[in-house]
Amino acid sequence: MLVRVVMVSKALVVGAYQRKLEELARQPGIELIAVVPPGWRDRRGAVRMERAHTQGYELCVAPLVFSGQYHLHFYPTAGVLLRRLRPDVLHVDEEPYNLATWHLLRIGQAIGARGVFFTWQNLHRRYPWPFRHFEQANYRRAAHAIAGSEAAAAVLRDKGYRGPISVIPQFGVDPAIFSPASERTGDREQGMEPAGPGSISNPLPSAASPSAPSFVIGYAGGLVPEKGADMLLCACAALPCPDWTLLILGDGPERARLADLAARELPAVQGRVHFLKHLPSTAMPGFYRQLDVLVLPSRSCANWTEQFGRVLIEAMACGVPVAGSSCGEIPNVVGDAGIIFPEGDVNALSQVLAALAADRSRRAELSAQGRARVLARYTQARIATETAGVYRQLMGADAGAAS
Repeated sequence: MLVRVVMVSKALVVGAYQRKLEELARQPGIELIAVVPPGWRDRRGAVRMERAHTQGYELCVAPLVFSGQYHLHFYPTAGVLLRRLRPDVLHVDEEPYNLATWHLLRIGQAIGARGVFFTWQNLHRRYPWPFRHFEQANYRRAAHAIAGSEAAAAVLRDKGYRGPISVIPQFGVDPAIFSPASERTGDREQGMEPAGPGSISNPLPSAASPSAPSFVIGYAGGLVPEKGADMLLCACAALPCPDWTLLILGDGPERARLADLAARELPAVQGRVHFLKHLPSTAMPGFYRQLDVLVLPSRSCANWTEQFGRVLIEAMACGVPVAGSSCGEIPNVVGDAGIIFPEGDVNALSQVLAALAADRSRRAELSAQGRARVLARYTQARIATETAGVYRQLMGADAGAAS
């Protein structure tokens, strides 16, 4: 039985994420079309669509209105497009309280497509009108929901969704691309562009050089308050080991404050911290391979707690030990393959980093455990197989493929 699937997703502007589509297209009985905007801009910066993995499926670029507005963006040509494509399954890769989801599922219902939405929402929040209306209407229209975590599935139930739910992360990694460095000295690395105070064009000398740092700490992600990069700076300032470097890769409204903190307020980190510009997703493995540890120091706020922490699985796939706070889903993602410290605890994070800096064998152990956990749980192939099972279940075939 051939299932014609249209997936609409702004996340797929990221080239590395498109590998899931290639894996989905390889699934028996799946004909896949992806609808993607030409780019996306939010407080972390702008990303133009990357064409990195486009084999085996059709990629349609559709105009988007209100780019950067998570709740209010929508695709004005969706009606014409979906009536032409006539999918059996319409997979809207968006939260149920968004206008885009409401608009797309409404069109999908009108043309007889079975609708699916995706959610990371792991806090029970009550939205004002019209978002509450969108949410409840999408609960009624959707034939299936995919939740990125068990916590997100529980929120769906608490908020009144009564349809079937599958718990599947939104994206995994390709372990052939996100892979450990064969020789670490060869991966300190190309493609890094400096950005802002404290940056230099080649932040890490070759490991053979006398000036090469012996312990490289990394952060990748949005430079926003809830991600806690300021706590990482403070934790590094208290490190007893003298030979370390911190690489902070990302964009966002906190960049200037973080650079000022590193340059003026924390003398112990001066000259050791380098702010790197945004990299294309396909260049991220090179960044991770430079590191001795990747840190995700997220902290909860009133309306957010960490929903997954994708950089964790990317780093783990590259054989890089990870340390994450206890915020949200981080402990469940990392399991026993990394180190968890209490969120907001700068002293605890500093102690974790000092212990890892002093123990190469522990780092090697975590490297192997992290890679193994990704291979077992978080590959694009595994996630594509589970997602294809949802599609088949919706069409009445392979009914036991999704839970």
